[in-house]
Amino acid sequence: MIPLHSHRPMSDALNLHAAPEHESMAQGLDIIFIDGFVGETVIGIHHDELHDTQPVRIDLAAGLPRSRACDTDHIGDTIDYGEVRIALRDMMSTHRYRLLEAFSEAVASLLLGRFGAHWVRVRVTKPRKFEDVDSVGVMIERRRKPQPERRGPAEVLSLLGAGMVPGERR
Repeated sequence: MIPLHSHRPMSDALNLHAAPEHESMAQGLDIIFIDGFVGETVIGIHHDELHDTQPVRIDLAAGLPRSRACDTDHIGDTIDYGEVRIALRDMMSTHRYRLLEAFSEAVASLLLGRFGAHWVRVRVTKPRKFEDVDSVGVMIERRRKPQPERRGPAEVLSLLGAGMVPGERR
């Protein structure tokens, strides 16, 4: 019998550091995180948000399959959260996004592309946007797109021997 309420409670969904539940991540991840990064930026859609800066909080987690840094103890073998912090500061001063969703997507793309993360969870909030709410915001989760498999020379020769030409459609 399937329970009627099989979804996760809201408190679990907001746990930034909870491991992703994707089958492709079954081998486990090393998760580097930044909690409570706060900067001032111009972002929003309402007239009172378009000219003056306001505080924005960023919490993020970035996962790597077992980081080489576990063995080498070398910062170049993992995500340097000091460098991520600098990149976030730069983004806060130069972006032109109006919605937190678009800004969050840009942060996720930065972590996946420039920093080599395989999985990210990014939470961006506006603290005290309304007097009766602690914060409003968005949280997104993204994974690196799978890279196409490269065929080695032995596989190509095997295909040729079978009468198939790589890249040719029949």
